[in-house]
Amino acid sequence: MSEKTGVILLNLGGPEQLQDVEPFLYNLFSDRKIIRLGPRFLQKPIARMIAKRRAPKSRESYRLIGGSPLNRITAEQGKALENELNKHGNFRVGMAMRYWPPYAKEILDEMRREGISRIIALTLYPHYSVATTGSSLDDLKKAARRFDPSFEIIEIQQWPSHAGYVQCLADNIVTARQRFTAEEEVQVVYSAHSLPVKFIEEGDPYVDHLQITIQAVEAITGMVGKLCYQSRSGPVEWLAPSTPEMLEELAESGCKNIVMVPISFVSDHVETLYEVDMLYRDMAKDLGMRLERSESFNTQPVFIEVLKDLVLGIED
Repeated sequence: MSEKTGVILLNLGGPEQLQDVEPFLYNLFSDRKIIRLGPRFLQKPIARMIAKRRAPKSRESYRLIGGSPLNRITAEQGKALENELNKHGNFRVGMAMRYWPPYAKEILDEMRREGISRIIALTLYPHYSVATTGSSLDDLKKAARRFDPSFEIIEIQQWPSHAGYVQCLADNIVTARQRFTAEEEVQVVYSAHSLPVKFIEEGDPYVDHLQITIQAVEAITGMVGKLCYQSRSGPVEWLAPSTPEMLEELAESGCKNIVMVPISFVSDHVETLYEVDMLYRDMAKDLGMRLERSESFNTQPVFIEVLKDLVLGIED
């Protein structure tokens, strides 16, 4: 049998229980790669203060969705991917979350015990940013350096134009559009996770990657969309327009129907289940509009095929 290759899915992580929300937020805001809070030596004290202040509101969001499902969904994606990959070779798939267990060291410990030395790090963020994939990869490589001998790590950093991914996204948008009648005018709105403007000014390719995906999707669907940004979370300048600003702008222009596409998310989390499905849907309704969301990929078989293709593309 060929030597087993490890595949580690990289994602954010999330609090599954309400008592985990504040420490999760502290971990998040402590990461200088995602948000810079004053000088470096003040990052963690400020992070602790922000986490404590934001925790009550965030706890309510997570309560309404029954806790974050991200770890569960990612584990299910990993199992499905492993089953598909093992039709083509010898693979072990695990996951490393950035801000909540399981962390990188835990999965590396498991893979070392199984005799695995070669790892493919597969980001579940299609669009690269130093704040997401960059931070997760740095964390994984830092954990790997503690092992002797260290691991060989092959990185899959981004996949904004992958044909299978683009087709999956287009198909889900078309399906959501079908919830309206053919006669109704519908505006597609792409809602991406926001990012501090300073990161883009410093050369982060995130927005460029989003545009690459959107252009490829629109070539399939024929539906022109508008891009906005959700989930701002700190005292810095964020990408604009925000999703609430976009909804207000559309209402003022006379829009009545929206298909919202959570373009930077491949799995359901608080951003989709609470922010889009509850907060933005209610806001749209109050503004006289109907909002429907395109489904997240989660464990859709066609999406698992995309992940398989990305891994096997490295192997070829």
